[in-house]
Amino acid sequence: MTTISWFESYWAGMKSEVGGKAASLGEMTGAGLPVPPGFAITTNAYRRARDEADLDAQVARLLYGMDVNDTDSVTQRCAEIRRLIETMPIPEGIELQIRGAYLELGARAGTKEVPVAVRSSATSEDSPDASFAGEHDTYLWVRGVEDVIDAVRRCWASLFTDRATCYRVEMGYDHRSVEMCVVVQKMVHPKAAGVAFTLDPTNGDRSQVAIDAAWGFGEGVVAGEVTPDNYRVDKVMLDVTKRVVSSKTHEYVLTDHDSVEKVETAPDRVDAPCLTDTEIKAIAKLAKTAERHYGCPQDIEWAVDLDLPEGENIILLQSRPETVWSKKGPSAVVAPGSAPGDFMSSIVSTLMSPLHSKGAGSS
Repeated sequence: MTTISWFESYWAGMKSEVGGKAASLGEMTGAGLPVPPGFAITTNAYRRARDEADLDAQVARLLYGMDVNDTDSVTQRCAEIRRLIETMPIPEGIELQIRGAYLELGARAGTKEVPVAVRSSATSEDSPDASFAGEHDTYLWVRGVEDVIDAVRRCWASLFTDRATCYRVEMGYDHRSVEMCVVVQKMVHPKAAGVAFTLDPTNGDRSQVAIDAAWGFGEGVVAGEVTPDNYRVDKVMLDVTKRVVSSKTHEYVLTDHDSVEKVETAPDRVDAPCLTDTEIKAIAKLAKTAERHYGCPQDIEWAVDLDLPEGENIILLQSRPETVWSKKGPSAVVAPGSAPGDFMSSIVSTLMSPLHSKGAGSS
C-alpha cells in the first residue's frame, strides 16, 4: 500500500486514498497549473496507525448516543477523541517514510528545513452532496521534521473537531467511513490571498468571476475573520465590473520569529486595495483555466507570492467544485433592460457598453 504520493505521481485511481484536496493538487499539478510542490500522506497511513493503536472501540464508545445539540457534551467527547489520536504511536515504517519525503522536498526546494503547509485532506471533502471545506485543520509555516510529524497527528485528529463531527451527523455520514490524508506542501509567502468563484455566488451568474481578497495569508478570508475586498470580473472581456474595497483591520502575516500570526494591519493599508488590476485579471484567468480543466464551476484558493516575479506570482492553492449554484444548472443573467433568462445579456452588455461596465459598482 502507498504511504507517500507526490503530487506529480497522482492518478485518478488514487482519489479514495488521498481525499479531495490532495487529489485536486495532484490533478492540477498534472495539468501544468501553478501549484507549489508537495506530497500526500495517504489514508493508508492513518488507517494503519489507528488500527495498530486499536482505537476503534474507544472512539465508538465516545460517539455513542452523542446529541449534537448538547454542545458541552460534544466538546468534551471530541476533545477526548482528538487526544487519543494525537498521542497514538505512528508505525515506525510510516514515520520513516514521512521523514524521508520531507527531507526530499527540502532538497528539491534547496532549503534543508523548508517551510511547509500541513493540510487536512479528508475522504469526505468535496463530496457532491456536502462541502467539508474549512471543517478540518491546516497548519502553516511548519519547519523541521519533528514539527511536521506533530502537525500530521493534529491533522488526523481534526477529523473530530466539534464542527466536523456534528456536520457528519447532520449529513448522515458514518464517522468510521471517513478517513484522513494529510498534504505537506511548500509554503508560499503571500502579499495577498483569497478565494475566487467562477460564478457570482450571490445569484449564480456564470458570466462573472467573483474574487475575495485580503492582505497576507488567506486564512482570514477562508475563516470569515476578515472583511475582504470584493471584485467581479467579466469572464469574456476580463474587465472589472464591480469593485468594493473594505477596511481590512487584521491580516495573517509571517512574523520575525518565523510563524504565521494574526496582527493588526498597518493604518496606511487598512483601506487600500490589496490587488492591482493586473493581479485581479490574472486571478480571473487562473480561475477560468481551472474551470475549463474541470468542466464545471470552481471555488479556488489563490495567493500572490512575494518571492516570485510579476507575471509568474499568481499561485493556485486549491480548486474544488462550487456546490451551491452548480446543482441548479446555469442561472439566468439579468442585465438592465433585458429579460430574465437571457444568459448572454451581461456579455452583450459588456460588448456594447465597455466603458459603463468598467466603472460599474466602483467605490
